[in-house]
Amino acid sequence: MPSLTPSARGRVEPFHVMELLKAANERQRRVGDVLTMCAGQPSTPAPAPVRRAAVAAIASGAPHGYTDAMGVAALREAVAAHYGRTTGHALDPRRVAVTTGSSAAFTAVFLAAFDPADTVLMTRPGYPAYRNSLGALGCRAVELDCGPDVSFRATLDAVRAWTADQRRVPAGLILASPANPTGTVVDASELAALARWCEQEGVLLISDEIYHGITFGAVESSALATSDAAVVIGSFSKYYSMTGWRVGWAVLPEPLVRPVELLLGNLNICAPAIAQVAAVEAFGAEARAELDGHVARYAVNRDIVLSRLPELGVTRWAPCDGAFYAYADIGHLTDDSLRWCVDVLDATGVAVTPGVDFAPHHAEADASLDGSRWFRFSFAGATADCEEAMTRLAEYASR
Repeated sequence: MPSLTPSARGRVEPFHVMELLKAANERQRRVGDVLTMCAGQPSTPAPAPVRRAAVAAIASGAPHGYTDAMGVAALREAVAAHYGRTTGHALDPRRVAVTTGSSAAFTAVFLAAFDPADTVLMTRPGYPAYRNSLGALGCRAVELDCGPDVSFRATLDAVRAWTADQRRVPAGLILASPANPTGTVVDASELAALARWCEQEGVLLISDEIYHGITFGAVESSALATSDAAVVIGSFSKYYSMTGWRVGWAVLPEPLVRPVELLLGNLNICAPAIAQVAAVEAFGAEARAELDGHVARYAVNRDIVLSRLPELGVTRWAPCDGAFYAYADIGHLTDDSLRWCVDVLDATGVAVTPGVDFAPHHAEADASLDGSRWFRFSFAGATADCEEAMTRLAEYASR
């Protein structure tokens, strides 16, 4: 029997947070003492109106089979109306693609917009699945080193500098605001300037806005307020507390609408039908009041974590102005954040994420920003769990 050789596409870097989550779940089954601060997901259920809608949809006896590849009309209309409320920008629901989480949106957009060998810029530190997915598709992800001097965000100056140095423009630019893992929020003027530059230069801007709704004093903005040529990615996973429901969306420029529809029909058929029907209720006033209550708890958790990081000897962390992560420098404790996170889980039952996920081989000019000496702590859970996790980490760091 001939041996099977996997394709080069399958040889992507691991998403280390998922490896840590797997190990944490196994320890929880064996020991039962795990505090999971590695995964970027709320500890709360979907809003009550969403849950009621899902129960009603199941009880109705309707078959709930495949939907249109782009999603049910009511949800596409609700997403468009959401942007009308939040940006003042009238959006044609035809441009909304409902996807199996934002992950499927990214895959479809990457396939529809980029060819193998195309170059796409992203920030470092930044979300690893951008880099790994682009690499699996044969594209080249180029990471722009973004440190404290620019609040860990991409700037128009940095994009222009890369373009001048390379004497060409990239095929795409991915921006996340609020960002994972840093919590950076790109201000409206900078986002607008980047969107205009991308439109003028023929560069596809992909604006990852899945953490919209979760900010702490900073003001978020959408690329839709400036450009109809950008892709905007959204999700019900973060603010809406619906990670496992697997529903996200993409707002597409007109030329990508049909290609994305064809790709979704082939790759996914459709997002989960009952989850789509129920998700419409997430935009209502009752759900938003419940969800804003979660954000208030995240703010409390954030303050606790930031106030207690010095107990670990930490003196430097990223802005933490949005999303629900603290990204902190532990270079005084380790130069191997992956090993450190594994050891912490083994010794304390606390699961946190190594910075190598987000900044591998970071900043040749400043080794202190390399992800091997940073970690990410998710404070999306219960306040008591955040307190207990910080206590265990502080005790471990003092050994």
